[in-house]
Amino acid sequence: MSVARVTTLSIRSDTSLEDAIASGIARANKTLRGVSGAWVKEQKVEVSDGAITSWEVVIEVTFVLDD
Repeated sequence: MSVARVTTLSIRSDTSLEDAIASGIARANKTLRGVSGAWVKEQKVEVSDGAITSWEVVIEVTFVLDD
C-alpha cells in the first residue's frame, strides 16, 4: 500500500502556459520526493493592449509519501 499527498502550487510565466506548468513541476521536484503527477486546477492570462503578457496556473501536485 502507498499513501500520497497533494500540495497546491501557483506559478506565473512570461513565456507560455506550458512553461508555467513545467516550471511548477520542476520546482516541486526540488523539494518533494516521489512526485507522481499533477492536475492543472486553474488557468489565467494577463492581457495588456490586447496581447497576453503572462500566464498563470494553479496546479495540484501529487507525491507518494515514504514508507
